[in-house]
Amino acid sequence: MSTVTTSVAVKRKGMSPLVKRLIWAGLVVVLVIAMALSTRIVPKDSQAAAGPGQFNAASYGQTQFPKIQKYIAENAVDAVTLAPAVKADATAAASKYGKSADGATYIIPITFTGVVGKVPADGYTPITVEGLGDVKIGLQLGPAINGTDLRDVTGKVTLNDFNNQIEFQDAGAAINDELKKALTKIDATGLEGKTVTVHGAFTLINPQQWNVTPSQIAVGK
Repeated sequence: MSTVTTSVAVKRKGMSPLVKRLIWAGLVVVLVIAMALSTRIVPKDSQAAAGPGQFNAASYGQTQFPKIQKYIAENAVDAVTLAPAVKADATAAASKYGKSADGATYIIPITFTGVVGKVPADGYTPITVEGLGDVKIGLQLGPAINGTDLRDVTGKVTLNDFNNQIEFQDAGAAINDELKKALTKIDATGLEGKTVTVHGAFTLINPQQWNVTPSQIAVGK
């Protein structure tokens, strides 16, 4: 007589729907807690709220202007020394005393003492400086300040330091804005006939006409 063995498949009992719901609920809670811990709340008007890397031109100008003043004060060549060097060889003089970010134009930090001529409504004010021969100096006294000589005088500030061309231009304008504030404090537009000692910078283009953007002006009588 043969024996028949019967196999009974036993169905494995899974987790109940209630347990599954509890597990999913727990995972959601953990995720929410993790998100909360990694989130930083900042006021909408704070620098962080503006987004990482956003360029603040005004802050840049306030930070850089004193540094530029210091650089020019420490590196300025006296105009009386520069004049004969430029007359002998303008290119060599520019390379010796100036800096260039592009290898073509040179910006020279300069200092001189002279008498302020008639201050125009805009443009450059003539300054009479003894010992310069036929070299003429013009000085920007505002209210408008043009150019980027102050931004570029160190030769170290380039477009690569900024995200784009607009930021690069805004940086120069912000530095000029700081200069405007300084010129307003000394009533620069009312300096006609007074003796001033100037530190500043200019791009050497015309060997006989130096148009200077000041960084500091000390007013005599």
